[in-house]
Amino acid sequence: MPKALWYVEPGIAVLRDEHVAPGPGDVCVRAHFGAISRGTEALVFAGRVPQTEYQRMRGPHMGGVFPFPVKYGYAIVGTVDAGPPHLHGRMGFALHPHQDVFALPPDGFTPLPDGVPPQRAVLAANMETALNAVWDGAPGPADRISVIGAGVVGALVAFLCAQAPASEVTLVDIDPARAALARALGVAFAAPPDAPRDCDLVFHASGAAAGLATALELAGDEARIIEMSWYGSDEAAIPLGGAFHSRRLTIVSSQVGKVAPSHRPRWTPARRMAAALSLLRDARLDALMAPPVRFADLPAELPRILAPRSGVLCQRIDYPAAAS
Repeated sequence: MPKALWYVEPGIAVLRDEHVAPGPGDVCVRAHFGAISRGTEALVFAGRVPQTEYQRMRGPHMGGVFPFPVKYGYAIVGTVDAGPPHLHGRMGFALHPHQDVFALPPDGFTPLPDGVPPQRAVLAANMETALNAVWDGAPGPADRISVIGAGVVGALVAFLCAQAPASEVTLVDIDPARAALARALGVAFAAPPDAPRDCDLVFHASGAAAGLATALELAGDEARIIEMSWYGSDEAAIPLGGAFHSRRLTIVSSQVGKVAPSHRPRWTPARRMAAALSLLRDARLDALMAPPVRFADLPAELPRILAPRSGVLCQRIDYPAAAS
């Protein structure tokens, strides 16, 4: 019987049996690998999704209703066991809650491009978010760029920005252990007090109001701050005094639910997802991956994985099919 992870009350998750009934034309997918979206799923796990966001926070193919119980998650790599002939036997990525076997329409399954290992492909949803943010920020050659918050999405933004010629990219975090991650990705690292000032562009992805305050400090005259953090039911104090107005700073929200305005006339979400997967060919991105946990062990491991100072970046999930 297929099983799925359900968040059932604050701090508690269980595996439940699932009835999978593919509709006409659906693909049936057997999961090999998955990943936890730590920032979002920590809010879901704690029951801290604001009531005003219950509908907007619904993930693709989510089960249940907020706050509990909900079947949540959006990163699975698996193989098509049944469906249209052109997809049968293909391995690909799907935005689907944590579940070992599931069905969905074919347009919800993106085959993996050549050169992207399935274990690394679980980063696709995070890379899609990072790509959208970079489109919102529009970094240019030789720009001085700071990315505040060295979680998975922040690290991926820094990695993408570093591809611009002669760019100066610094990953900023309060945890000095993130310096090793920055080195692996080919970008500089700094603690907030030592981060470069007068930046041309600043991305904020720490999820903390203090990080947004740091972003305002690092931005140069008339620079833009791309705000990627989502605070759930918490309020974030923004220090708009000081030099905010005199320096004519701009804060721009970035959210993956819609394609960035700069690309929206030409790009569909499906095209964006395919592009995100293609950006995962670089082996340096394996530095983001934590040692895997078995799907069967996930309910017991979640409190450790989602703890605020766990040190986990991308937590990979290995499904039984991964060993077959």
